[in-house]
Amino acid sequence: MDIQCTERELFLIKKIAHAAAEIEVPAYLVGGFVRDKLLGRPSKDADIVCVGDGIALAHKVADRFHPRPIVAFYKNFGTASIRLDGFEVEFVGARKESYRYHSRNPEVLPGTLEEDQLRRDFTINAMAVSLNENDLGKLIDPFDGVQDLAGKVIRTPLDPSQTFSDDPLRMLRAIRFASQLGFVIEQRTWDGICLQVDRIKIISQERITEEFNKILSSRQPSVGLDLLYRSGLMHIIFPQMVDLAGAEYIDGMGHKDNFYHTLQVVDNISRHTDDLWLRWAALLHDIGKPPTKKFEAGHGWTFHGHEVVGGRMVPRIFAKMKLPQNEKMRYVRKLVELHLRPISLTKDNITDSAIRRLLYDAGEEIDDLMLLCSADITSKNRVKVKRFLENFNLVRERLHEVEEKDKIRNWQPPITGEIIMTTFGLPPGRIVGEIKNAIREAILDGDIQNNYDAAYELMMKKATEFNLQPVL
Repeated sequence: MDIQCTERELFLIKKIAHAAAEIEVPAYLVGGFVRDKLLGRPSKDADIVCVGDGIALAHKVADRFHPRPIVAFYKNFGTASIRLDGFEVEFVGARKESYRYHSRNPEVLPGTLEEDQLRRDFTINAMAVSLNENDLGKLIDPFDGVQDLAGKVIRTPLDPSQTFSDDPLRMLRAIRFASQLGFVIEQRTWDGICLQVDRIKIISQERITEEFNKILSSRQPSVGLDLLYRSGLMHIIFPQMVDLAGAEYIDGMGHKDNFYHTLQVVDNISRHTDDLWLRWAALLHDIGKPPTKKFEAGHGWTFHGHEVVGGRMVPRIFAKMKLPQNEKMRYVRKLVELHLRPISLTKDNITDSAIRRLLYDAGEEIDDLMLLCSADITSKNRVKVKRFLENFNLVRERLHEVEEKDKIRNWQPPITGEIIMTTFGLPPGRIVGEIKNAIREAILDGDIQNNYDAAYELMMKKATEFNLQPVL
């Protein structure tokens, strides 16, 4: 084999080769599996192209295993897939395809291996390995993909304008591979992206978001995010991010470029977490700055309330991007709304009450919030960053001390709404809420102890303000 495979992969490859020989169908390993093997990267799936019926080959391969795996196939597309011990193999007949200008769906016709390789997005994904007896394991590389792998170059096999016009999602894929692999997009290919950006409008939001999430999940997301911005794609798929770009000056007073600040924050946090939703929180933490930007004479630029406005923007952005409208969205919104709170606690004489309130409001997300706030400390002045981080570490220590003492994280007041209603024979309503809130605020402020007896005593005291008497 011209590529290095594990014993398990070789076992599977031989099964496929024998099945293809049995039905006399030439077959080839293609695409990402070949690329990743040449790069020494692990792979959990493989694509098989055959000059013939891909669905028939999939069934023939499945017949060689016991128990026989399920073959999922789609006649309209001529594709089939099987899953073997967590490894997924997709089969398709070699094809050529063309797109009508305003269509997302290609016109697909049977083709040769060469035509199939020509229709692929990039040279590094157009390599194939033969599974045929006469040249088993031979690498077929018509577009110098191996050379581009060595040079870390993203390049299209055909003229870039045709490649990207045929399937505009390839523009995002080019940027995603550059971000994931640390490759450079070849100049002609880059020019093709910049010329075809409007074509991305015909691609479904789900496919766009899938590629965007892969860019955000890469080792250094700023590479891909910057390419999206400079190409003009960001202006179409995520205009709120573009609104962050640029610095405005009045009377010699300016503000930092919040787009590139955000990219630095995302990179900072990505060094410590692979959590996609925490990275989304970093991406959106300042998204409310453009609508709150204001110049105040003698003071400079302000963004008052941008964390609140940004939090309100999160659900709309998630809906537009077809991201989950569930606890993931609520998690991101919560971090966006709270991201200034820990920074405000770096000042002198911060009370235990302020620390308790942050612990209570952040709850389980306090550690993620602190990681986000730490990543948000950016400046070209290293001395300034060092000082901010030292002050921030003092806040971490205070949080730990107060939590050890008061156990506020995930805390609920000892007197619940049910206890109040039962004690005074009340239905749910405003009075129950006011008494409950008074108890909570008193404990957070440190006015009473965090225990049942102290809370009960305050409940009885507040009840007299509403002329309430306990029921017998």
